[in-house]
Amino acid sequence: MRYAVLITGPAGAGKSTFTGAFLNHLRISRRTAHLVNLDPAASPTSFEVEPAIDIKDLVSLEDVMSELEYGPNGGLVYCFEYLLQNMDWLEEELGGFDDDYLIFDCPGQIELYTHHPFLPTLVQNLTRMGIRVCATYLIESQFMEDRYKFFSGVLSAMSAMVNLEIPWINIMSKMDLVTANSDDQSGGARNGIRQRKDIARYLDPDPLLLATRRGQEGNDSNPRFHALNQAIVQLIEDHPLVSFLPLDLTNSDSLETVVSHIDYTMQYGEDEEPKEPHDLDEGDFQGLE
Repeated sequence: MRYAVLITGPAGAGKSTFTGAFLNHLRISRRTAHLVNLDPAASPTSFEVEPAIDIKDLVSLEDVMSELEYGPNGGLVYCFEYLLQNMDWLEEELGGFDDDYLIFDCPGQIELYTHHPFLPTLVQNLTRMGIRVCATYLIESQFMEDRYKFFSGVLSAMSAMVNLEIPWINIMSKMDLVTANSDDQSGGARNGIRQRKDIARYLDPDPLLLATRRGQEGNDSNPRFHALNQAIVQLIEDHPLVSFLPLDLTNSDSLETVVSHIDYTMQYGEDEEPKEPHDLDEGDFQGLE
């Protein structure tokens, strides 16, 4: 059984950094893992690990923009359309991997996950190839600095989950930049000082964070804006699909927790056959007779 994890989320969320740490963790655990780059605009220097499969070997955003005179967004859409028209290329590239963990590093344009059918179609093709698929969606801890920005991230994650319809894990990345210690003078708390109870309201999104604005409780100067917030609150309460796992890449236990959740979501290893031991005159049993 082959396994595929789609690493998705907006630009700057730390997808490539997480992908590199994820691959390194799997290799330390003696598990075979490979990187698949699905970003046709990615720079070769952005990868900590060289991709085993790279969409740029098929089509690159730079070539599309120069030859067809498309803009960045239109060029990216063209690249994915071209990939889907040439799925035999991807199937051939994936054919050399058996019982492996494949990590797909995806672009940062969230409309690819929320509006376009490209990734759902890709998932269908991967499933047809006998690959078990799940996805992660990353937003960074800086989103907690602006509750409206945070809930836009919650809604985009919810939209992507509904669009792809596969096992899903949402991750709050860069938690090393948040601290609960008000006396921390290290400068590491770039994304704010927050108590654990406050952080928990973001990891398991509390819609009441949006119901009122800090310092402006009871201010009804814009009732239409207030009504919109109430409608979003009601939507999130009626469909509580989104919660986040905190990810601090400076803490190995944090990464291990995320990887364990991904394994559980994909039911990793449940269909694997037990490996037969060596003969008694070989390997670990030598000298026991």
